[in-house]
Formats: sequence, structure tokens, C-alpha cells
Amino acid sequence: MTKISAVIITMNEEKYIERCINSVNKVVDEIIVVDSFSSDNTEMICRRLNVNFFQHEFTGFMNQKNYAISLASNKYVLSIDADESLSDELIDSLSAIKTDLTHDGYLFNRLNNYCGKWIRHSAWYPDRQLRLFNREKGKFGPINIHERFIMVPKCRISRIKGDLLHWPYETEDEFLKNIELYADIAAREYYKAGKKVFWFTPALHMVWRFILTYILHLGFLNGKIGYTICSKGAWSSYLKYARLRRLWNERKQLPG
Repeated sequence: MTKISAVIITMNEEKYIERCINSVNKVVDEIIVVDSFSSDNTEMICRRLNVNFFQHEFTGFMNQKNYAISLASNKYVLSIDADESLSDELIDSLSAIKTDLTHDGYLFNRLNNYCGKWIRHSAWYPDRQLRLFNREKGKFGPINIHERFIMVPKCRISRIKGDLLHWPYETEDEFLKNIELYADIAAREYYKAGKKVFWFTPALHMVWRFILTYILHLGFLNGKIGYTICSKGAWSSYLKYARLRRLWNERKQLPG
């Protein structure tokens, strides 16, 4: 039986963290929480549930997750966010493969919940995520936004049944605030990476994102909520590249 470590990064996650820990506790042998000095009851809940609790300064999602997996005692790591939990079917699948982990990484479908409704179309599903992996075969990257575990070449990856359940937004206001936050982070990360942008790039990305998610990925089947998600997602793409363009324009105006 292969042992698995679960790693979770947190910052003021008192609403979600207990559900997350209780779900992974059914299949893992160790739970590590790396907290960015939460000001709510996150630490108290984690200590009550007897996880390995650490505090570490937040310097970006990618950096924090790489630090978290460095603390794992076991070679195989299950990376899960505090606002996620394992479905019963996914718990059963993980329990079954634990007896013989034959691949380097395993993909899960992620099912997202928006304002109390499960979203089964658009880019929000199946939203495949590589979340169980041999930590010696890669690291989180490439930038500190929408980070993912990037495996070295020639790794064997498999998909397993069951959904990773995700509660990203309870209200539309939360969604809009996150769009603003992530647009700023993404623009700065792209700028540091030297990514160029033209005057038409923001509008082009916005239009393409809406066509892709609402039409090609059948977001319209989610009804009114589907339109909201897809249109706000398109606006998010516009904002990210518009702010990147602004950073480059500001650089041009610097003296010398």
C-alpha cells in the first residue's frame, strides 16, 4: 500500500477547511497545511483536526505550493485547495489505486459550484486537474497564477473516476472581486516574464474566450448562470491583457 501525503495551502479558510480535511482524511496518511498567517479560525480548526500545521509567508501560489510539497514525508502527494473536497466516487477511486500506484500522476475532473449551482458545461467542467503525483517528478509552475504541477518529460499519467468538488464563489460579488485580483496578479506575472501585448490583444482575448466557453464548450446549457460565468470570464481575459498593456506603456514613459 502506497502512502500519500495531502498538502493544502490556506489563508482565512475557516468556512471550508474542515470539509476539505475530513474528505482527504479518508484516503491519505498525512495532511500538511501551510497557512499564510490567517486572521480567522483556520489555525484553530486545523490544530483541532490534528493535521501538520505550518505558517509561511505568502509570496505567490506557485511558491507556496512548492514549499508545501517539500514538507511531505511521502513520495506521492495529493494537492488540494481549501475550498475543495473529494466526492465519494473519487474517494473510492483513490482508495482502490492506493494499493498499486502504477503511474507518476493522476488527473481528476473538477466540478465547480457557482452561487449554489453545480456547473457542468463551459470551461468549468470537466476542468481536469493533475492533483495526485510523484513529487519527485516535477514542481508547480510556470507562474504564480493558475499554477499547475508540471511533470518532467516521459511521465506516465492516468485519469481516475470521480469529481474533485470545488466551491470557488458563493456570490457574484466574490466572483467580481477575484476577477480584479487575478487580473492584477496575472498582468504582473506576464510582465515579469516579458510577455508582449498589442493594442488589439485584450479585445481579441475577450471575444475568443466568450466564443470558446459559451458556444464551443456549451456554456449556454447552464442557462442564465452560464451566460454570467462566460461573460465575466471573457471580461477577466480583457482586463488581464489591458493591465499588461498598461504596464508596458508605463515602462515606455519612464525616463532614460
